Amino acid sequence: MDSTPSKPTDGPRIRTVLGDIAPADLGVCDAHDHLFLRSPQLAGQELNDPAAAAIRLRAFREAGGRAVAQWTPYGLGREPRELAALSRAEDVHLVAATGLHQSAHYDAATLRKAGDGGLENLFVAELTEGIAGTGIRAGLIKVAGAFHGIDAHARYTMTAAARAHHRTGSPIAVHLELGTGALDVLDVLCGELEVAPERVILGHLGRFPDRVAQHQAALSGAYLAFDGPSRANHATDWRLADQLAALTDAGFGDRLLLGGDTTVPSTPGLPYLLRRLRPKLELTLGETLMKQILTANPARALGAAWLPQQ
Repeated sequence: MDSTPSKPTDGPRIRTVLGDIAPADLGVCDAHDHLFLRSPQLAGQELNDPAAAAIRLRAFREAGGRAVAQWTPYGLGREPRELAALSRAEDVHLVAATGLHQSAHYDAATLRKAGDGGLENLFVAELTEGIAGTGIRAGLIKVAGAFHGIDAHARYTMTAAARAHHRTGSPIAVHLELGTGALDVLDVLCGELEVAPERVILGHLGRFPDRVAQHQAALSGAYLAFDGPSRANHATDWRLADQLAALTDAGFGDRLLLGGDTTVPSTPGLPYLLRRLRPKLELTLGETLMKQILTANPARALGAAWLPQQ
């Protein structure tokens, strides 16, 4: 696989750190992970070592991985130049994120700086011009809900994300706190703010293994990301196959995504997704469906008919 971007087409494109590619060129994709991440909530457990990131990415590539969506948003140590260098060196497509996480992950000065000039404009600039003057563009907007709902900060960031989406066509990826609040997020993003559900990726659904809630979220048309493994409740891990099978049986196999969500160095993350989780899930779901979940679904979810800046 050559990570050099192909020429843009008139159809949907995926915006990687090296440029736009056709969705068909994405390949096997970890739809939610982190190569770099720094947060006061994870003090002493930073992902800030390019050499360690290269080792993880190389192991993922050797297991058949071809692409990673990196959900680290503004102000949390994205390292865009390192992402571009890793993409070239390890021959893996990388999608970077703009957006803003929960307020607990920032100090007051960082939040003020993000809001200077309008949060929406920051997101648009990072999607269309580049992150922090690097010329390396983000390919998705990452925001976050609150526990079982939407707080003021979530509404603020989601409003900016929706407006940036309408100006660019970019997909919106949502951290659901412990997997909760999916329907509240959809009410705001897709109801009040008129984002098409198929442009929304809901993260961490497996951390709240309520099949009714998962089914209701799937009915909207949004993509459902099951990304882990869990660090707190192993029951969510052994229930994963049953959750995915139930959603597939209900007709939602084309809305499912998988990710490693490496948040601290001890997370098994990218290689684990393909080396251990994929063969285990193939026993329940079959190879054909697993190929769809890892390849076809993320190609649609991350693709966008990118609009010129408005």
